[in-house]
Amino acid sequence: MDSHRFEAVLSAEEYQNLRSLVDRGAMALRGRVIWNVNSTASGGGVAELLRTLLGYSRGSGVDARWLVVSGGPAFFEVTKRIHNRLHGFDGDGRALGEGERAIYEGTLAENAAALVPLIHPEDIVILHDPQTAGLVDAVRRTGAAVIWRCHVGVDHPNSRVREAWSFMRRYLRNADAYVFSRAQFAWDGLEPRKIAVIHPSIDPFSAKNQDQTRAQSLAILVRAGVLADGAGAPATFTRGDETPGRIDRAAALLEARPLTSADRFVIQVSRWDRLKDPLGVMAGFARHIADRTDAHLVLAGPAADSVADDPEGAAVIGLVRDAWHQLPQPIQSRVHVASLPTTDIGENAAIVNALQRQAAVVIQKSVAEGFGLTVAEAMWKDRAVVASAVGGIQDQIVDGESGVLLPDPRDLAAFGNAVVDLLEDRERAQLIGAAAHARIRDAFLAPRHLGRHFALIERVLSAREGERGDGRVPAVPAAAVSSQR
Repeated sequence: MDSHRFEAVLSAEEYQNLRSLVDRGAMALRGRVIWNVNSTASGGGVAELLRTLLGYSRGSGVDARWLVVSGGPAFFEVTKRIHNRLHGFDGDGRALGEGERAIYEGTLAENAAALVPLIHPEDIVILHDPQTAGLVDAVRRTGAAVIWRCHVGVDHPNSRVREAWSFMRRYLRNADAYVFSRAQFAWDGLEPRKIAVIHPSIDPFSAKNQDQTRAQSLAILVRAGVLADGAGAPATFTRGDETPGRIDRAAALLEARPLTSADRFVIQVSRWDRLKDPLGVMAGFARHIADRTDAHLVLAGPAADSVADDPEGAAVIGLVRDAWHQLPQPIQSRVHVASLPTTDIGENAAIVNALQRQAAVVIQKSVAEGFGLTVAEAMWKDRAVVASAVGGIQDQIVDGESGVLLPDPRDLAAFGNAVVDLLEDRERAQLIGAAAHARIRDAFLAPRHLGRHFALIERVLSAREGERGDGRVPAVPAAAVSSQR
């Protein structure tokens, strides 16, 4: 991916700063490899984030690579349990004890045996989320620099969160740096001088975020089976590498009748996860929106078996389907559950893009959230977003200006009122959408993320040089440090 394309998006000064940093980073990292390791190649914000960062890093002359850890169902059940605890919830309610530790360590020992021979001492390895934390020591023994990045967390940790910290902390002691999406997410017991904060970002030129004409969006949704009419243009899009793409697969839909191009709809797009609260979205629509507007609801997510590190997806969409069947028929005819095809990542992204662009209001009613890239994606498309005031969503939306924040995501009446207000006041929705676009342009695009990413690596390498020189490790500069609770 060519970072020159951002010249049309950024101010002249911002663009020159980006080019300077990219050129300096490419020179400093010559001969080194930046390895990113996570737990899935598709599905969820981390995979999308990595795809963007790797593309622009490699386009800048940096050798950036991506590996995915493998594991059996038992491993991903344990890591999902950790994920839920880090958000403050019980999840499946089962223990994090010595048996779970044996599963976790045994799986990552097998992965380390495959990973370590690939790594050279001058490399940088970025491990993402709890699924990879147990690789820190094995990677560190190669001589490479190790950064652990956690994309999940809560502002106010409870006993469940601290239980997960206690289980995980031993694996992280020897990392060179820790990266969190919010300062409030930083864990107790980690060295403050090693903690950095980097907000996630979106790529405005990806298939998920690039401009689409209305005719193009409608054609994509017709070909995907989401709309019954509206095709007047080819169902095509441009992939991230600037090659052409086409919609060839249809979504699996649960609905009483299809949407038409004349129907207004509100939408939530997310993984099938209890923390995204799709059941609450459906209930809130049925009780507090459906009888006050003509709008439909679309709940969209990936095919339930397509996210390798999420063993709960199939169960959650099963609950959503059961709830849909319980709706009164007049409301049921206005609720559409869409499992989007994921065989082709670009195709999936283009369908999501079209859905968000055609929605009257975009929803993200999560009960917990790491960052919530779907919010930034919708804001970039000038959409008015109603979202919970949790996690990184609070960093993206200025309440009442660039979106609407829900103080209590469980308050279905307040959720319904917020959505109805925007549906009824289209001028306000348009003003909020325009402000949302500007907010993302100014703070949450890939160039800023790439810049902070390279700057952190520079700091880590400088710290390691200092450690070799005088036995002390310099602190990460204050601008990057989060306060520790």
